[in-house]
Amino acid sequence: MFYSALNATGRAGFVMANSASDARSSEQELRQKLIEARAVDVMVAVGPNMFYTVTLPCTLWFFDKGKAKTQRADTVLFIDARHIYRQVDRAHRDWTPAQIGFIANLVRLYRGEALEAPKVGAGETAAKLIEVFGDTPTYRDVPGLCKAATLAEIEAQGWSLNPGRYVGVAPGEDVSDEDFKEQLETLNEELESLNAQARELEQTIAANVAGILEA
Repeated sequence: MFYSALNATGRAGFVMANSASDARSSEQELRQKLIEARAVDVMVAVGPNMFYTVTLPCTLWFFDKGKAKTQRADTVLFIDARHIYRQVDRAHRDWTPAQIGFIANLVRLYRGEALEAPKVGAGETAAKLIEVFGDTPTYRDVPGLCKAATLAEIEAQGWSLNPGRYVGVAPGEDVSDEDFKEQLETLNEELESLNAQARELEQTIAANVAGILEA
């Protein structure tokens, strides 16, 4: 597991299916332990068609073991980047260098780190940072884009790490058909997981009842 491979100040980033952010049972317990250990630093929701081999949307997870000793120890940054992309062709999307720079510098603002000079001094990245975070960019929660959620807020959401639960939508923005489809896919994955757990429970109960009747 990525977490166990990190040293005391190690960082790691990896891609996970959306279902891992909301799954119940043992996966929920694992998320809770990682969150309470102050290891989960940033979660980024990514839209569909960003990978050539997988069309479904996914989530980027970023760990930082050194976070526990910082001012952001009791928060997790959630970013909804599903609406940030360049349409390469009908079936593929990617991020432009300016879009990557914007997301990366958003995280730096949250962490209190220096912005990456080459991509901030001029061009699209700088313009977008100024548009969203002001002439002297300073991190703030932006509906529809980012939210620094507290551990209490995350606990209230059943230890979910799904950015959509925290970021919300921008004022005046409607939920698109694509967003609805993604939400439906996530709910369907959770339903399938719950059904599987229910079947296992039924088998356990049946075996216990059979054992009692045979005694």
